[in-house]
Amino acid sequence: MNASLDILPLSSWINTEGKPLVIAGPCSAETEEQMLETASQIKKEGFAHVLRAGIWKPRTRPGSFEGMGEAALPWLQAAKKETGLPVAIEVANPQHIELALKYGVDILWVGARTTVNPFNVQELAEALRGVDVPVLVKNPVNPDLQLWIGALERLNQAGVKKLGAIHRGFSNAQETKYRNSPMWNIAIELKTLFPELPVIGDPSHMAGKRSLLFEIAQRALDLNYDGLIIESHRDPDKAWSDASQQLTPSALAEMLHDLHVRKESYPTDYQSQLEVVRGKIDNLDRELLENLANRMSLVEKLAEYKRDNNVAAYQVDRFREVLDTRGAWGKSLNLYPNLVDELFKLVHMESIRKQTEVMNQINA
Repeated sequence: MNASLDILPLSSWINTEGKPLVIAGPCSAETEEQMLETASQIKKEGFAHVLRAGIWKPRTRPGSFEGMGEAALPWLQAAKKETGLPVAIEVANPQHIELALKYGVDILWVGARTTVNPFNVQELAEALRGVDVPVLVKNPVNPDLQLWIGALERLNQAGVKKLGAIHRGFSNAQETKYRNSPMWNIAIELKTLFPELPVIGDPSHMAGKRSLLFEIAQRALDLNYDGLIIESHRDPDKAWSDASQQLTPSALAEMLHDLHVRKESYPTDYQSQLEVVRGKIDNLDRELLENLANRMSLVEKLAEYKRDNNVAAYQVDRFREVLDTRGAWGKSLNLYPNLVDELFKLVHMESIRKQTEVMNQINA
């Protein structure tokens, strides 16, 4: 299936004066005073283009704070009037959309738990048919690029042309330093398939803690993301939800000031030098592929030997040996351990596939 979206550029629905888009505000709108004071501080710092706040906050398990619901929407109206900034909220069902539009919400986003369900996304798409409002789609909780693309396509097919994506990271199968693993490769693939699609980084939900926000935000800008959505609260430690990942508006302003915005292009006098380096990279990549092809030729011979001796294709001890030894070799070459580990997991799985293919073809 060809990958294409009929969407309008980000600049056509919000003016950032050429700077990365910044969406900021509290995880949750808790009280009118909290919302207005936070919004006022954000406006004073002067970095934000859009105010955000959580209105409905369904949690993994009931019993914790789940948002103020419709009661908080007038607070956003007041914050919008006081600051002059557009406001954005998450919606998860058609009723949320109806209420958001009733109270003049300017931008909607679809949360990770909603993106994962095509039935829910289709309901939102139908509710948005004929409505001229920007919609941002967070990646699904699980690392499934097709679900993310499917949600974007459903909304686009319903006529949503002011469309963007939010990369907020993916749930972890095991403990990592991040709340949600960035898995940058998935977002990069999305950007590659849809270069016209605005992609917004969500450092707050990837990091889960203030100390990691800068490195994630900088990585997003290094990858030429179109902006950031970051949680900011007047008193983060007293926030009713996600306290550890929020910054005060002044701290957020300081962090944003320290970030480096990279250039998408480069001066022509550097082009010849870049082309030389890229040519060397291309040659090395070809050698890598040639070596991989040679390795697979040896795998085929190994498969024939296993077939003739009635030996199973997969042997767990050998798999562990490959990972251990290649990891040690990679470390001695100053290669990132996760790169070596993931690379040889892929290579080994392809080796198993090739072996079973050869063995089954011969025996057929």
